[in-house]
Amino acid sequence: MTDKPDNSRSVRVAKLIAERGMTSRRDAEAWIKDGRVAVNGTVLDSPAVVVNPAFDTVTVDRKPLPPRPDVVYYLMYKPRGVIVTRSDPQGRKSVFDLVNVNERVESVGRLDFDTEGALLLTNDGDMAHALTHPSREVPKRYMVKVYRTPDQRDIKAIQDGVFLDDGRTKPAKVRVLDSTDKANAWVEITVTEGRNRLIRRLFAQLGHPVSKLRRETFATLTIRGMERGQVRRLTHAEVKRLKDLAEGRKPSRAGKKKSGKGFAKAKPKPNARVRKNSPKARKPNKH
Repeated sequence: MTDKPDNSRSVRVAKLIAERGMTSRRDAEAWIKDGRVAVNGTVLDSPAVVVNPAFDTVTVDRKPLPPRPDVVYYLMYKPRGVIVTRSDPQGRKSVFDLVNVNERVESVGRLDFDTEGALLLTNDGDMAHALTHPSREVPKRYMVKVYRTPDQRDIKAIQDGVFLDDGRTKPAKVRVLDSTDKANAWVEITVTEGRNRLIRRLFAQLGHPVSKLRRETFATLTIRGMERGQVRRLTHAEVKRLKDLAEGRKPSRAGKKKSGKGFAKAKPKPNARVRKNSPKARKPNKH
């Protein structure tokens, strides 16, 4: 899937470097500070510079930028025990050690070390930004194993919002699916915000520590039928849904054809003749 060329717009130079698949935007900013990036022969000292690829020549280490790669979208079933960053001071394995694709992709949002499930990978930075923006309220559905079965008061609290140290959570959909013999329970919860470790903190606040956590869906994308560690390319229909969500469409309408304005009903003519057999044309019986 090829996107339109990027030579018709102005963009920050660090973002342009990231879009060309060389590195992340954060690392590109570090390159600029290290004096490795130049525009039209002038070495930059600030990442705030805006360029237009149609007129400006950007180089890294005196080499021109490569062409912009095709825009791609993948879904990964992230396993437990791997991080969602490219490097780690503790030397833990990264999801990018497991991903074998030709393009340089980044994760959309995060899943922590002990959480498994749906993880979107793409090199479409604009879409990634839109899908993680709080205003979009992108749905994320989780399966959670918690200690002790939440009662109706807990369910009501989750549905209304729970007070955490960084503010009250947004209303969420939740239901208890099953209770185990060891006084644990499986709970399904759908949230529309992306706070750090939100699900674990929410249930811990209510006295139900989480022992297992799996994200079943992200932005309507599901891991159903996938194996842990598997990566698959999204279908055209799935990409269309993502683009609709990024533009602010409701999840229930994402990917569906936009309905037309419809047809206005014709107004009756003022002097229209009443049909002979219509109720208005019938004369009342005389008694």
